Amino acid sequence: MTPLNTPYNPSSLSFSLEPTDSRRLAILSGQFGAHLKQIEKRMEVEVIHRGSNFAVNGSKAENATKIIQQLYKQTTNGQELTPDEVHLAIQESLMESVAVEDAKQALDTASIIRTKKCTIKPRGGNQKGYVAAVRTNDINFGIGPAGTGKTYLAVACAVEALLKDEVERILLVRPAVEAGEKLGFLPGDLAQKVDPYLRPLYDALYEMLGFETVAKFIERNVIEVAPLAYMRGRTLNNSFIILDESQNTTREQMKMFLTRIGFGSTAVITGDPSQIDLPRGIASGLKHAIEVLDNVEGVSFTLFTAKDVVRHPIVQRIVEAYEAAEKRAEKNN
Repeated sequence: MTPLNTPYNPSSLSFSLEPTDSRRLAILSGQFGAHLKQIEKRMEVEVIHRGSNFAVNGSKAENATKIIQQLYKQTTNGQELTPDEVHLAIQESLMESVAVEDAKQALDTASIIRTKKCTIKPRGGNQKGYVAAVRTNDINFGIGPAGTGKTYLAVACAVEALLKDEVERILLVRPAVEAGEKLGFLPGDLAQKVDPYLRPLYDALYEMLGFETVAKFIERNVIEVAPLAYMRGRTLNNSFIILDESQNTTREQMKMFLTRIGFGSTAVITGDPSQIDLPRGIASGLKHAIEVLDNVEGVSFTLFTAKDVVRHPIVQRIVEAYEAAEKRAEKNN
């Protein structure tokens, strides 16, 4: 065994075995430290100990620690440990590790989205869970700051569903709310005024389907772009509907939109509650929906944080700085 005063290893775990019992510690160690050496060799770790204080170094330190703790429990009645028992404990741990890794790889593979032009692989648990939720629920909320991929992945799921003939069309919807700009001064009708605000959705579609295919789908109304106001009175069957910037909906607008969902349709509502552009005194439909629909079957919520930002690292730092400032302001108020 290695002395306990070895240099710090970032893949190291330290722990104590309780209750301290020199007899049980001797059984655990084995003759001439054979049991611990067996663990070191099989798990490719370094076991350091002084009395009941242990440290384990190596990539499998967590697994080796659990093995040592498990074997120590087996010595409760002073029963000797055999090399076979140590081998069995190691083998079980290795099999569990393989099962966990297989499950992780299966989740990674299952969350991959394949479109005509590219393959999208979600990053991190939140994005993977988001994709899984969109594929299995009728209504899905992706809530969080800019740069977390919530809108991009929603478009990817919509394209995937369209290409698999799971839906007949894609609808891109946005509330016509001014974000410091005046829509009235922009040329064209309401749809044309809102069109520039949907540019991120267009860019994603072009990347996944190509310019010609997107243009053809828009011409045939397979892909439809519409302001939220145009949804009133419609029932949307066999469609994939994305409501972007939903933090700028009113309560009434959000209820109206959600009740448009028809048979065979999937809806994804994305938004960032920290960037509400509604006039002062008007409550956000997104915030209200989060409270009202929390336990409704068939409705999923994925909450993204600054840690999920996949843009330039400075975007994550900016989001975190704003969040910290908002918390300070709330505390002072």
